[in-house]
Amino acid sequence: MTAPIMDTYALSAEARTLERSVMRELLKRATAPGVISLAGGLPDSALLPASEIAECAAAVLRRDGGAALQYRPMFEPLRAWIADHMRQRGVDVDAKDIYITNGNQQGLTILSRLFLSPGDLAVTGAYTFTGVRQVTQGRGARVIGVPVEADGVDLGALEAAFAQRPSLAVLIPSYQNPLGVTLSDDKRRAAAQLAARYRVPLVEDDPYSMLAFDGTPPAPIKAYDEGWVFYLGSFSKMLAPGLRLGWIVAPPALGTRIVTLRESIDLESSTLIQRTVHEYLSRELLPGHLRRLNAANRDRCAAMMDALNAHFSGLADWTRPTGGLFSWLTLHDESADTMSRLPDAIEQHGVAYVPGSAFSVDGRGSNTVRLNFSACTSDQIREGVARLRDVFA
Repeated sequence: MTAPIMDTYALSAEARTLERSVMRELLKRATAPGVISLAGGLPDSALLPASEIAECAAAVLRRDGGAALQYRPMFEPLRAWIADHMRQRGVDVDAKDIYITNGNQQGLTILSRLFLSPGDLAVTGAYTFTGVRQVTQGRGARVIGVPVEADGVDLGALEAAFAQRPSLAVLIPSYQNPLGVTLSDDKRRAAAQLAARYRVPLVEDDPYSMLAFDGTPPAPIKAYDEGWVFYLGSFSKMLAPGLRLGWIVAPPALGTRIVTLRESIDLESSTLIQRTVHEYLSRELLPGHLRRLNAANRDRCAAMMDALNAHFSGLADWTRPTGGLFSWLTLHDESADTMSRLPDAIEQHGVAYVPGSAFSVDGRGSNTVRLNFSACTSDQIREGVARLRDVFA
């Protein structure tokens, strides 16, 4: 019999304490035949621009040849495009302020390594993306969870947390994962001011803002920056997750340290992917793709709202997002345990979801559920919500 791995090898403190993402484990079980998954954080594969990206990659290889397959530093035309994109959204930025990453999770990892040491204090939403918890946990940080209201984080609680002098704060302001709520413009300005007043590096994790149903993304917190907001952007949600391409916006004074930390992880992002994405952007294909994607997500969200009204009125409350991928369901029965009911939901009812406690900083939220509306058709969503009602009947 093989001994447990933790008894066999002397693992690092980080490896011993890190928890595997509940969502990743769920995705394995939720792909069984007949299961409707409302669990993931994915777009519908049918809506991804595969043929256009294939043509862009082919064009890059025809034009650039082996140079597109070499080690290369950050692709400057892509940095310039991102800087222009950010300026159009109200952020005063130059290409030199842009640092290419393999997605937002890597950007968050770099900034956490830049600012967090073991035992430091970090601030997040009380319910936040599991990747935020993994990264801060991996750094050995103590985490304060700040309540999130219908219009975003509670500013009074945020200021109280900042008064404790944390080394880092992480907010997801637009169509927040997991709640689906959006920080108001007034609160965005106030959050930037609080970060400057208390000298707290504030990471704006912003993968969802371009998924506004009406096509008008909110202004970033970074647009109100007074020197303490660090922005994370990504092509994963607005273009394709498998590209694994994102960026950090940070002051050039920290550039050498950011690049050095990045090099210690994986040297650099794929040259071919950077050039392929830039080719796609240069052909001005992104606006049309976003119109199609957001229209589909808007319709699917509407189907979910209708289904929740039909099956959960009087039993639960839920958020009504205006973009993004998620809605948040809170059962009125505070004794309900959505985590313990999950195996039965998948195996007996054929529906998967993510229990809300998986996103909780302090383990609360046993009666809550995160629901995804982007990966299924409207008909599947209606049937999935009906099955979900049977789980909690």
